[in-house]
Amino acid sequence: MGAAQRTPRGTVEVERRVKVVAMGASTGGPAALQCILSGLPRDFPVPILVVQHIAPGFLDGLVTWLSDLSGFPIHIATAYQSAMPGHVYFAPDGAHLGITRHGVLTLSREPSEHLVRPSVSYLFRSVAASFPSRSVGVLLTGMGRDGADELKLMKERGAYTI
Repeated sequence: MGAAQRTPRGTVEVERRVKVVAMGASTGGPAALQCILSGLPRDFPVPILVVQHIAPGFLDGLVTWLSDLSGFPIHIATAYQSAMPGHVYFAPDGAHLGITRHGVLTLSREPSEHLVRPSVSYLFRSVAASFPSRSVGVLLTGMGRDGADELKLMKERGAYTI
């Protein structure tokens, strides 16, 4: 019999409660995302949704690079796609990313927020509405105020926020 492994108090509760992780990043985001994703277990139990501020046309390369380095299946999100545990979904160029309470991804061409589309604010509002107390919000780096107020909204609704 091997030694029993100890887990931090509350870890099991968090693992059972969380249904989605939403992340927002701007400058410096790719390196931060690579570090975070490479440190997560391959059997990560929930989907990860990401809005990365990046120049149009560079997202395909970012997704390939992160997938190769992290070992995670990483996708550019498509509308009506079911978000799968252990998969990472990036908002596509020019579209806001959201999620329904049934775990289905949505894309929107609504106007830019904070001068950007996709917007972290849009994603965080969607997650706060669909999984208010069953989510994690992570704002890695910001571009102005994009995502800041909505991360606070997620926290107020019971989400874990970083």
